[in-house]
Amino acid sequence: MSTSPLVFITGASSGIGQALAASFYEAGYRLALAARRTAEIESWAGERQLDSDRYQVYGADVAQTDSIVAAAAACIERQGLPDVVIANAGISVGIDTAEREDIEVMARTFATNNVGLMATFHPFVAAMRQRGSGRLVGIASVAAIRGLPGHGAYCASKAGVVAYCESLRGELRNSGVKVVTLCPGYIDTPLTQGNRYGMPFLMKAQDFADQALRAIEAGTSYRVIPWQMGVVAKLMRMLPNALLDRAVQGRARKKRSGES
Repeated sequence: MSTSPLVFITGASSGIGQALAASFYEAGYRLALAARRTAEIESWAGERQLDSDRYQVYGADVAQTDSIVAAAAACIERQGLPDVVIANAGISVGIDTAEREDIEVMARTFATNNVGLMATFHPFVAAMRQRGSGRLVGIASVAAIRGLPGHGAYCASKAGVVAYCESLRGELRNSGVKVVTLCPGYIDTPLTQGNRYGMPFLMKAQDFADQALRAIEAGTSYRVIPWQMGVVAKLMRMLPNALLDRAVQGRARKKRSGES
């Protein structure tokens, strides 16, 4: 079995996940790429002429615990225990609490963004602890900092990612396993291209991935990328509620499920 490091990435069929796969491949890693849309990963790998000995594709839906756990088990069997696990898969959709159907949207968001994140980490934790090394990476968002109108599901779920990773980091302290929380700002991906509002400091997915790779390898506990959004996040955290409410009044909301 190859001695080069291995990274396991969920949501690897597009956007940030795909960009992370490219960055880690260029850095010499072997890839374990998990997603529902496996054909898109295979197409991307073929276009980039990736060495077939350096990547494996696993069909998995992180919202279905048995599905992602089975993919993780297959990864360990075929490629070995990863050095880095990136729980990147996530969804973002607007909600309106007055609408009955949006309760299910909220549930799906948490199933993917939160339960799915734990399910992604679960198969690797004990083995990484026993080995005494590893990186568990949760992809959160600057949307975790403050709640925004119409973004209740996404903001709440990403705040949950931050708190969960902080808890896990404490549990794994002194084990050799690092927990890294990354909070992307606005990244140019299919997830953001339909947004109806301004996106300051919009960043290319590949630029984000290159910076993320460095933070992950350094074992950084928490990082907002790009740094400019880190400054904005700190200011938003300090803003009194009355001023925040006034600032976001009239702001365009994220599209609800099925909304054109």
